[in-house]
Amino acid sequence: MLTSITIEEAQARLKDLIHKLNPGQELIITENEQPIAKLISEPQKSQQRPGPGLCKGMITIIADDEDHLKDFEEYM
Repeated sequence: MLTSITIEEAQARLKDLIHKLNPGQELIITENEQPIAKLISEPQKSQQRPGPGLCKGMITIIADDEDHLKDFEEYM
């Protein structure tokens, strides 16, 4: 894929250029050999929600008693 293109070429092929950009790829648009704009495609975002249990083992409780759980009684 091109990394730079003239404004005239960009006007003629804009829709095609946008759809051919890979996620995170940049395309510089130039006029009179000077950069005037930059197209940057958005990275693809995951639509899937992470599964349960991904943080299992990441929380360490340092208290010996169970008083620290009183704040969470309504959630248990």
